[in-house]
Amino acid sequence: MIVTTAMEQMLMQVLNKAAEVYGLKPQTEVSVVLSDDEYIHQLNRQYRNKDAPTDVLSFAMNDQCAGESEPDITDTPDDIEILLGDIVISLETTARQAEEFNHSLERELAYLTVHGMLHLLGYDHEVEAERTEMRQEEEYVLSLLGITREQ
Repeated sequence: MIVTTAMEQMLMQVLNKAAEVYGLKPQTEVSVVLSDDEYIHQLNRQYRNKDAPTDVLSFAMNDQCAGESEPDITDTPDDIEILLGDIVISLETTARQAEEFNHSLERELAYLTVHGMLHLLGYDHEVEAERTEMRQEEEYVLSLLGITREQ
């Protein structure tokens, strides 16, 4: 699948909006890798012991950001770069899920980007209460960009 300029611009809008909502400073860095199923399958097997491709993986650079505790990265001095982490999204799985959920590839990609960003910020969905909170946050950020489930 070819990554278009429009997709790149949309990813930047989503990441910037999430950064704004969660009070991240401009020097915060997030890396996004758009991959195929084969690559994300390898990562999923290596880091999560799951022998299958998945839609999105997040790798926090700081264990505190991955849920160990609640860091206040908004207090970081302006001259220090904040490496939040990496988000890897399988475009093949994204396309399948968009079709399955009956919405656009762009909407699914935006959703997975917010989902990955929230994981980097310490959100999780292991139990129902966490899942509900995370879904609300995802939909809130997307709604600020005018991205709805119907798209």
